[in-house]
Amino acid sequence: MEEQKKWWKEAVVYQIYPRSFKDSNGDGIGDLRGILEKLDYLSYLGIDVIWMSPIFQSPNHDNGYDISDYQGIMDEFGTMEDFRLLLKESHKRGIKIILDLVVNHTSDEHPWFIKSREEKENPYWDYYIWKPAKNGKEPNNWGAWFGGSAWEYDENRKKYYFHQFSPHQPDLNWKNPKVREEIFAMMRWWLEQGIDGFRMDVINMISKTEDYSDGALKGLYGDLSPYCMNGPQVHEYLREMHEKVLCRYDIMTIGEAMEAGVEEAKKYAGAARKELNMVFQLEHLDMGRGQYGKWNDKPVNLKELKEIFGKWQEELKGTGWNSLCWSNHDQPRAVSRFGDDGTYWEASAKMLATCLHMMRGTPFIYQGEEIGMTNAGFQKLEDYRDVESLQAYQELVEEAGVSHGAMMEYLKLKSRDNARTPMQWNEERQAGFTEGSPWIPVIGSYPEINVHKQRSEESSILNYYRRLIALRREKPVIVYGDFHMLLKESESVFAYERKLDGVKLTVVCNFTTQETPCGLVSETASILISNYQDRASGILRPYEAVVYEEQCKGGRL
Repeated sequence: MEEQKKWWKEAVVYQIYPRSFKDSNGDGIGDLRGILEKLDYLSYLGIDVIWMSPIFQSPNHDNGYDISDYQGIMDEFGTMEDFRLLLKESHKRGIKIILDLVVNHTSDEHPWFIKSREEKENPYWDYYIWKPAKNGKEPNNWGAWFGGSAWEYDENRKKYYFHQFSPHQPDLNWKNPKVREEIFAMMRWWLEQGIDGFRMDVINMISKTEDYSDGALKGLYGDLSPYCMNGPQVHEYLREMHEKVLCRYDIMTIGEAMEAGVEEAKKYAGAARKELNMVFQLEHLDMGRGQYGKWNDKPVNLKELKEIFGKWQEELKGTGWNSLCWSNHDQPRAVSRFGDDGTYWEASAKMLATCLHMMRGTPFIYQGEEIGMTNAGFQKLEDYRDVESLQAYQELVEEAGVSHGAMMEYLKLKSRDNARTPMQWNEERQAGFTEGSPWIPVIGSYPEINVHKQRSEESSILNYYRRLIALRREKPVIVYGDFHMLLKESESVFAYERKLDGVKLTVVCNFTTQETPCGLVSETASILISNYQDRASGILRPYEAVVYEEQCKGGRL
């Protein structure tokens, strides 16, 4: 069956973390005017869509993912007039904007929650999830994702409220139809402003089971995942959202779906299901979990990585559409985790880009990825800002017995702050991000790794990304071609084929520092793109990536 063409399948998305992108007024915090200043840069890169992490009013206990006003702009970021100007100027350049929809929870400073926690019964009492104490303690043993109990006692109501993340992020009660109508009205309001869609934060967590029994112990607390992920009414809620909001606009919708497998993704993103365009599958980003979840130093297992990508590429075909990413605001830097941020920094950054952008799906570039920004490497705990990282340190070092040294190494590898350091624009003070003092330290690599330097170097990582994006526009096989994984048992080479209308691409990527024999290295096929300047003979060099193109007369391969 021929793939139905859609603009959002052909697009390349660039994620901006506004706090760290560009500061226009010297207060050390990135803002909307800063993004406006860099629109021509994004046009130069060639992207089609900007996804901005939350820009709404927030007390910033979780950097904007705790929203106190869905229809107001965060004071540090600017005004609604700034946003409208940014939207207008983006559209002038052919760049669409999607916003981060955070509706599993709000801030505890949102007016709904302030009213919900009042002692006297009122219409907002059931906008959130409240439960009485059980045997004088929390309603159950569930642990929050950021550490500690998932329940917080409120003196006014003499009950506990539920929060999957920070106590400052109470979960909304989606079973209440009034809550859903409030959310849908807000979504329509933003779409009428002219935005082009939503990335939906932890959207597969909005429906909870009625069983609030204890979860299996996972560290110090019980696991809430089976009770809160892909819940019994989540698809009913999303179909209602589609009917009342999404189907009325030609937009892009992506749902973050933690721990959702392919079969579940087919429900969220199946073309006939009328829910979402696609989901963010995080299975490859959640690899290597251990006793303390992600907090460990396990290396990436390439065979497992290939199995995950291959499964999603091949099993979603004909039903749904893939999103493609190596990192985001919640993940370490791609080149530090999956590549080599030392000797082979440049080659491995280009290799990772090649491997991802040639697959079937919509690619997402996280800010700084296109210049090979690396993990922060902070030496001091006080340099970290992330609530998850700081709570994990407290819980694991002070309560679980992990050593300070070990935890600092885990933070260097896995902290969300690795992705949140300021964008490195040039070699000037504070990397050109701000004229003031940045909210989080600029990392020391900026004199060598920055946009200004790479724009002038034809062979830079930045200009390599530009070529990949341009090829996507030129070659329909990259967007719509069939996918077939090759060399599945190889522990060093990630290889696959793409085929469409008599065109075949063979993509071979070496994920190691060693030269690797590879029977797929062709002496006759033309090279579409490669991260080395010359052609090898029968081998792949360290972190080498090559895309071969072959044509077949008669349209068959």
